[in-house]
Amino acid sequence: MFGISFEHILILGVVLLIFGPKRLPDLGRSLGESIRNFKNAFNGNLEDHSAKKHLAEQERKPDPDSKPDA
Repeated sequence: MFGISFEHILILGVVLLIFGPKRLPDLGRSLGESIRNFKNAFNGNLEDHSAKKHLAEQERKPDPDSKPDA
């Protein structure tokens, strides 16, 4: 049956009972981010996603102190 054994179903059932169906997507998302961060750190890519996002937002926003070129 698709390579899923009784043990896999039992583990999935226990996880579902412990965390509940509402928290499983958040748990999966945080686990994925943790694995991605670990891989990036292991490969030497230490750039933080939030830092890149912050820099991109700063580039899009005009500086309120600067005067427009007219």
